[in-house]
Amino acid sequence: MTTNDTPSPTSGAPRILYRQARARDGADQAEVFHHAVMQGAAAHYSVEEREAWAATMPREGSVWAARQALYTTLIAACDGRCVGFLELDLPKGHVQTLYVWPSLARRGIGSTLLVHAERLLLEHGHGRVTLDASRMLAESLSRRGWHDLGVEWITREGVKLERRRLERRLSAIET
Repeated sequence: MTTNDTPSPTSGAPRILYRQARARDGADQAEVFHHAVMQGAAAHYSVEEREAWAATMPREGSVWAARQALYTTLIAACDGRCVGFLELDLPKGHVQTLYVWPSLARRGIGSTLLVHAERLLLEHGHGRVTLDASRMLAESLSRRGWHDLGVEWITREGVKLERRRLERRLSAIET
């Protein structure tokens, strides 16, 4: 993985490193997920909806570390701590999850994680990627050329949540 916008030594801006997840990242993943849902999605979902969504995954690092065996997990790390992550179901060509710490949202971290995931998919022979997106993420990705395949409704803790199925065709970029 690579760095994004590596600051000059005097700039003081955080340095984001992108890499494969490690088991020790699980606790940070749990916190990123919880805060991204409860704070980051506040403008798009009610408290009841966010509580139901957040309840789908425990705030235990061991659970998230175990998921790393199920999904190719990419991490955005700042000062050694996970501040964003993406879980990729590589055989299916599907982004399972994408979350970024709320105060760091809209700074390109999620987009960069997606670029790395798309590269992996291309390397494994996929021509497209799918993603089930929250309202917030769907708006952003639609502006970036993702094709909206329609609304899906899922039930979490007895609460119906709206999400959108998105797809993007992949193409190799010469560098």
